[in-house]
Amino acid sequence: MLKLFGAALIVFATSFIGFEAAKRLSERPRQLRIFQSALQALEVEIMYGHTPLHEAARKLSDQLPDPAAAFFRSFAGQLTTLETTVKEAWEKSLDGIWELTALKENEYEVLRQLGENLGKHDRYTEQKQLLLALSHLEREEKEAHERQLRYEKMAKSLGVLTGLLIAILLI
Repeated sequence: MLKLFGAALIVFATSFIGFEAAKRLSERPRQLRIFQSALQALEVEIMYGHTPLHEAARKLSDQLPDPAAAFFRSFAGQLTTLETTVKEAWEKSLDGIWELTALKENEYEVLRQLGENLGKHDRYTEQKQLLLALSHLEREEKEAHERQLRYEKMAKSLGVLTGLLIAILLI
């Protein structure tokens, strides 16, 4: 009886690990789409709304789901409360939420480079920078979606089957 309980626990644990890996694969494209829509909204606020950056970030934090909302909330807060540059506030906010995301190093670099150029140029140059970042994120999102389709089901199955294999070997 104790062996069966242990075997069931092992199968449950490895299945959980497999499903968490699959969840991370499905979260990445979703979060990339969220950040893409956030950057598109930021472009609209800057270009057509003539909204200051801290106010645009605050508006976006109210409209977006997490982790983008947390990022823009932190960014707006740092711009209004601290004596800091836009670049420093952007990087601190990005670093603050990065562990909560399913994004990879490539996306971090794209977003970091965008933050280096925000607030330094006129609106049209910033629009070009935002469009460049959007095109990079779209490419990453397509790759993440392909990766999800290819590996999500495998991760789930591998978790369950690994647990079954270990349970069979122990019994």
